[in-house]
Amino acid sequence: MTVLKTSTRNFLAHKGRMALSAVAVLLSVAFVCGTLVFTDTMNTTFDKLFAASSADVTVSAKEAEDASESGGSQTGRPGSLPASTIGTVRKAEGVRSVEGAVSSMSVTVVDEANKDVGGSNGAPTIAGNWTRNDLRSMRITSGHAPRGPTEVMVDADTAEKHHLAIGDELRTIAVTGDVTAKISGVATFTVTNPGAAVVFFDTATSQRVLLGATGRFTHLNVTADQGVGDTRLKQDVAAALGAGPYQLRTQQEAADANRSDVGSFLDVMKYAMLGFAGIAFLVGIFLIVNTFSMLVAQRTREIGLMRALGSSRKQVNRSVLLEAVLLGIIGSVAGVAAGVGLAVGLMKLMSSIGMDLSTDDLTVKWTTPALGMVLGVVVTVVAAYVPARRAGKISPMAALRDAGTPADGRSGWVRAVIGLVLTGAGGAALLLAASSGKASEGSLYLGVGVVLTLLGFVVIGPLLAGGLVRVLGAVVLRMFGPVGRMAERNALRNPRRTGATGAALMIGLALVACLSVVGSSMVASATDELDRSVGADFIIQSGNGQPIVPQAQAALEKAPDIAHFTEYKWVEVRMTAPDGRTDRVGLAAADPTYATDLRRETVGGELTAAYGKDAMSVGDDYAKRHGVEVGDEMAVTFDGGRTAKLKVAAITSDDVNVDKGAMYVNITTVERYLPADKLPKNMIMFAAAEDGKEKQAYTALKDALAAYPQYKVQNQTDFKQDLKDQIGQLLNIVYGLLALAIIVAVLGVVNTLALSVVERTREIGLLRAIGLSRRQLRRMIRLESVVIALFGALLGLGLGLGWGTSAQKLLALEGLGILEIPWPTIATVFVASAFVGLFAALVPAFRAGRMNVLNAIATE
Repeated sequence: MTVLKTSTRNFLAHKGRMALSAVAVLLSVAFVCGTLVFTDTMNTTFDKLFAASSADVTVSAKEAEDASESGGSQTGRPGSLPASTIGTVRKAEGVRSVEGAVSSMSVTVVDEANKDVGGSNGAPTIAGNWTRNDLRSMRITSGHAPRGPTEVMVDADTAEKHHLAIGDELRTIAVTGDVTAKISGVATFTVTNPGAAVVFFDTATSQRVLLGATGRFTHLNVTADQGVGDTRLKQDVAAALGAGPYQLRTQQEAADANRSDVGSFLDVMKYAMLGFAGIAFLVGIFLIVNTFSMLVAQRTREIGLMRALGSSRKQVNRSVLLEAVLLGIIGSVAGVAAGVGLAVGLMKLMSSIGMDLSTDDLTVKWTTPALGMVLGVVVTVVAAYVPARRAGKISPMAALRDAGTPADGRSGWVRAVIGLVLTGAGGAALLLAASSGKASEGSLYLGVGVVLTLLGFVVIGPLLAGGLVRVLGAVVLRMFGPVGRMAERNALRNPRRTGATGAALMIGLALVACLSVVGSSMVASATDELDRSVGADFIIQSGNGQPIVPQAQAALEKAPDIAHFTEYKWVEVRMTAPDGRTDRVGLAAADPTYATDLRRETVGGELTAAYGKDAMSVGDDYAKRHGVEVGDEMAVTFDGGRTAKLKVAAITSDDVNVDKGAMYVNITTVERYLPADKLPKNMIMFAAAEDGKEKQAYTALKDALAAYPQYKVQNQTDFKQDLKDQIGQLLNIVYGLLALAIIVAVLGVVNTLALSVVERTREIGLLRAIGLSRRQLRRMIRLESVVIALFGALLGLGLGLGWGTSAQKLLALEGLGILEIPWPTIATVFVASAFVGLFAALVPAFRAGRMNVLNAIATE
């Protein structure tokens, strides 16, 4: 009990000094809890939507399931069932009712201003017929359901986002043609709609527009009689249908299947965010270690007196650890509450970009606060263990000395040796990664190298601080005269403290530098490959994976100043190699002009020959795996079509990034073995302009697609910029997540300086007494902060460049062979680190400048 009282009193006595450490724990715990609450809420939202929108049993075509597994129907028409299936299902035992439904996501809906009203966050646009099953999750709140081909109903969220009202016209673009209808009603979701745009037609119009045929449905919604379970109903319906191309799912199975489609994305997002939270925790450890180390050093005489009065080493150790527990509990409790607030903030942010998430679905599982509390307390106690152990070693004689304990020279040398060994081993692992011939093997070496070099730099930080701070002092501080030299000496006074403070900043900046190198190298490599391989002047495709509808293609083909167009389709097949092994693969079916639109190096045969009758090409990776040679015959079974015997006329090199592993075949060959209604639509088209008419052709193509906003025409410059923007957006998201770790590191600098000012109170008073002005004092502390921040930046950027270079060598195995160091970014980060140091020193410098000189000199 005495130990607890002592710990509580010490904690309360130094609550101001503990505050920033508590904030670090708070931020880290908040990130973890916020991530878990946010992803759990998204799961709850989707679960409710999928459960509410699924019938007791759903019957769909098996081909629709196959198309879903292969990435969606590329014919632009979903798989369907004949209407006669309804009568068969209705006769099954346990069926109360059955209705046919039509649904398709291969549509684009535009308003009167020709603006796409689909979701802007990647959510689909769904068109279908209004059914009784839709009343499970929606209700008509304005107008009425569509009653003919000139009427359409829209969901309330889409109407609100795009300012649509009853009477407004919407044009729906599908592979069967365009249909224009006026809004007759608005339906509101009774559960949260995460952002999909939904439009409804009457049944006949849905069949004609979405399926291109009457008397067919994409699926049947079956409702059970009272007392009949879904599993029993499914069995009875299956018995009535018999063997056939059907897919039957209960409500739970349908919800699970839909959930799995989004579950992988949510898992990736969750674990990625938790990874960044882990980085923030790691950085926070340095802050807590520094805080407790400095508090222990400042209380040396106090602890010595406790030992002289009879306190044992264990009691002193336990006292410091109890302070850490109190810090962890307070920081974790606040962090859990902040995490819920963060989750709500993320939901509001997602809503602002189109993914609507209602706080009514806010999900806080008991495991979330429990995990946050455990993590916060455990991390804090682990971080405080070494300072606590050091406190336990203070002898009673320390009460007779001034505050502070001499450094242990032997432990410093041991630390240096361990750091050098770890850094050397990590550097060797990075070299092995860079020289590896296999990506899987190299990735392992890279991971080991990153961990070991990071640990090595952390351990060796105090040794590096002595040299690097002197260099930085000579370059940055000497121009400030005596004040600059004092700032340098203050930073060198305790290399261990400077090393730990700089290491916290080092971690975040190392990741920034590494990712910058990787991102720049990817852009440079892809750009170089595009210059070398792409011969087409223009690339036409949608931004959301929609196939190019025939009416848009017809408009393109009327454009003037075009030398040729190249169609490109993706065809799913089962292919049997000469070794007898069968794989499910995709064939790139294209016009022969594709051989000039995309220049591919061959390791055998001629690529132009692959576009001959009953001919094809394979990639050299596939050829090596199956022992395929030019002249071999492949058995190719087309989904929904016949089996062909195709001769291998060329083997292409897979040492590329664009179309890596692609197998080419002429579209006319595919047309001989695949029925017209099963032939995929073009996923992408290429065009070449007539000589000297590139600008005119570019304008003509854009004008041709003006009525189809889902497609974009890009020349090579546009395509490169689009690639750069996509990678840049991804990096910006990562940088944003890393910002938390950098914020915690800045708090570490603030806390170190604040405690250092307290530690040097008497010294500051003496400096003021002999003539140092307040302005000079504040400048000295700011310069000390700047040099510590620059020290951390040097370590981080150097480490990140090493990681990024090794990572790029691995990417070179995948065709991204150009290493590009983004020196402007590196320089900007380094300079920004100086401003970080200035910002971190504002409060400590202000407090130091306000000290009363006499009181400071009298401080013991």
